[in-house]
Amino acid sequence: MIDLFLLMFGHALADFSLQSPDMAKGKNRNRKTEAPPGAIYTPCWPYWLSAHALIHGGVVFLITQNIWFGVAETICHWGIDFAKCDNRIGVHQDQALHVICKLLWWVL
Repeated sequence: MIDLFLLMFGHALADFSLQSPDMAKGKNRNRKTEAPPGAIYTPCWPYWLSAHALIHGGVVFLITQNIWFGVAETICHWGIDFAKCDNRIGVHQDQALHVICKLLWWVL
């Protein structure tokens, strides 16, 4: 039960406290930001989304000490958040899928 609690705590920490407003906006490919005057717009959403997913994967690795769970969490979190940013799923489905992933790592 301690590991499950830590996985849920880690999720809350990484998805809310460690996610800056810039990251929350920047990871969404549909939310265009303006380029500074004289500069060309360059989409940076893959960097923001990947960094956010890697934070989650790192948290899972630190808790489970299993690199494969960390890698799997990174991939799953990236895909789930991509789907949310594309309005394929809502915030409740997003959070439910994240919790299901944590339950899966805990069971395995």
